[in-house]
Amino acid sequence: MTHLPTNHDIDDHDRGLAHDLQIISALASRRRALRWFAGAGGIALLGGCDSGGSASTSTGSVSTPTPTPTTTATATPTPTPTSTGSCVADPRETNGPYPADGTNTSNGPTSNVLTTTGVVRSDIRSSFVGSTTAVPGVQVTLTLTIVNVNASCAALAGYAIYIWHCDALGRYSLYDVPAESWLRGVGVTDANGQVTFTTIFPGCYTGRWPHIHFEVFSSLSAATGGNFARLISQLAMPADTCATVYNGSSTYTSSVANLARITVASDNVFGNNTAAQIAQQTPTMSGSVANGYTASAVIGLAI
Repeated sequence: MTHLPTNHDIDDHDRGLAHDLQIISALASRRRALRWFAGAGGIALLGGCDSGGSASTSTGSVSTPTPTPTTTATATPTPTPTSTGSCVADPRETNGPYPADGTNTSNGPTSNVLTTTGVVRSDIRSSFVGSTTAVPGVQVTLTLTIVNVNASCAALAGYAIYIWHCDALGRYSLYDVPAESWLRGVGVTDANGQVTFTTIFPGCYTGRWPHIHFEVFSSLSAATGGNFARLISQLAMPADTCATVYNGSSTYTSSVANLARITVASDNVFGNNTAAQIAQQTPTMSGSVANGYTASAVIGLAI
């Protein structure tokens, strides 16, 4: 028996050519209508965007306007601790046998000048304990800048520094010359981390490269209260200035021969330091024997 298909059995592609032509014509008309509506909708949308409403939507790249700088009437400049913006931590060195900082016994009237009235001073060329004798030598104006190496060399304000060194003949006050207290003093750093001392160029004695001792404290009260220093180290005097001063001033009679027997590399304090440390420990100096010298150095603390 031949099976007659029902409406559920007949697919669209089984209805013949006439039916297919009707379907194709309907689809074409539908596509034209859709294209027309799309165009009309776009025009209506554009018209709405230009209607002057308070809010608008745009597409594409967005240009960012260049901000106009504002002027602050009372701007406070940030101190620049160093001219190069670089620093290293100064190595810890011995305070030596002549510190007069309470760690040993001196032969003079005090073993600890840090607790003595008058130790805070900028000009350290004269004595201040039992005498006011000034020591001879080529004048040096020394500015020290104390910085924090862990904070991009930021200046450390309010820190105290105690410096001491030998005279032109290689002698230390309160030890070699017990009645005198010259070439010792304490200063406090300003907002730029700087403190300035007026002193003399140190002599060169047997076995040591010419140097200046220093101790750094977190505050003046810590220094004068006899507390421990944050850093104990030394400055190495520049070789060319040593040669000029020792050969140019009769005050430094024994320094010429002593300098000839020592170098920074053979010195028992500076000899094991890195090149960067030695460079920072060596003050930059300018001037002359007749007019004196101006010197500066950076002291780096790892806070």
